[in-house]
Amino acid sequence: MNRREVTVAAYYFPNYHVDPRNERWHGEGWTEWEVLKKAGPRFEGHEQPRVPLHGCEDEADPAVMARKIEMATEHGVDAFIFDWYWYSGRPYLERPLETAFMPIAADHDMKFAVMWANHHWTNIHPWKSGTEATELESGSVDAAQFRAATEYLLERYFHHPAYLRLGDRPYLSIYDLPTLVDGLGGIESTRTALDDLRSRAARAGHGDVHLNAITRDQPVLPQDGVALDEAVLVSRLGFDSVTSYVWAHHHPLPTLLTPYPDVLEQAEKGWEDLAARFEQPYYPNVTVGWDPSPRTVQSDRYNPGLGYPHTNIISDCTPEHFGQALEKARTYVEKTRTPLVTINAWNEWTEGTYLEPDTIYGYGHLEQIRRVFGTSR
Repeated sequence: MNRREVTVAAYYFPNYHVDPRNERWHGEGWTEWEVLKKAGPRFEGHEQPRVPLHGCEDEADPAVMARKIEMATEHGVDAFIFDWYWYSGRPYLERPLETAFMPIAADHDMKFAVMWANHHWTNIHPWKSGTEATELESGSVDAAQFRAATEYLLERYFHHPAYLRLGDRPYLSIYDLPTLVDGLGGIESTRTALDDLRSRAARAGHGDVHLNAITRDQPVLPQDGVALDEAVLVSRLGFDSVTSYVWAHHHPLPTLLTPYPDVLEQAEKGWEDLAARFEQPYYPNVTVGWDPSPRTVQSDRYNPGLGYPHTNIISDCTPEHFGQALEKARTYVEKTRTPLVTINAWNEWTEGTYLEPDTIYGYGHLEQIRRVFGTSR
């Protein structure tokens, strides 16, 4: 497969800058770096803390983002898929994309897309055991809010020369189909809203939208549900493709420290199973690791029986093991002619799954992408 025939895209979680709503909930100047800074080992063999090699930088600073883009493209990451939020009639955590990434992306030959992370936002930064999972913002939208949110996408992003297109169609991923359907009042009304989005995009000169659905088999976040007959739902809603956000959405971790090769074995089989389940093409996901323990109150006893963010952890997340996962993903895309591989994630630091260099492995995970996929430059 020619390198230019496959896009390697990393999910980007933009919570490492100052945001007014975060300040209202957590205090002046708060970012998720504060959660990471407090993290430490909770049991024997626990690989914490995780320390960024370049420090706790402000991702909304264009100079910082420029360095991230250069780091990504030099190592074979073609695009960031930004987690994008719409709460209470306006976007949330949008500044790194809009003020730092978009003004410079085209000059650096870097693409971007949006994954509408339409889940509810809860008090997990950090979560104290014994407390209720409080909903701070609702991810549900009615028809008017769906139109407002998607008009924002059309007007602000789709026209950008760096917006990711598959088959000349702008790529839009949606995280939580059950929440989308619930807010819009059912499957038929949701299909109507999505068809209207396609029509509006075409009238605005963007062409048809490539709609991608995030699939998952088991809940992770406290508010997560799992759709029944998900393959039927995806077809009835008219989606064009399916992918995953993270391996933890699909594969149970049977022990407190579950070795990465064990999860990779499940994931490789899972790509084939998901491809067979859906009528639409499945784009494989490769996950760097999994450890959401920083999102727990550090004085609590770590207890996976409590559920997220107290979960079992993927261990042995070495660059070498990650490279083996990438090799298997490359074999899969060469066999299926798949145009996209998603990676979780560029910077999910407080979930222990990130490509950005740390003080343990340096640039090791990024170097594996370049080794396996090369670059498209």
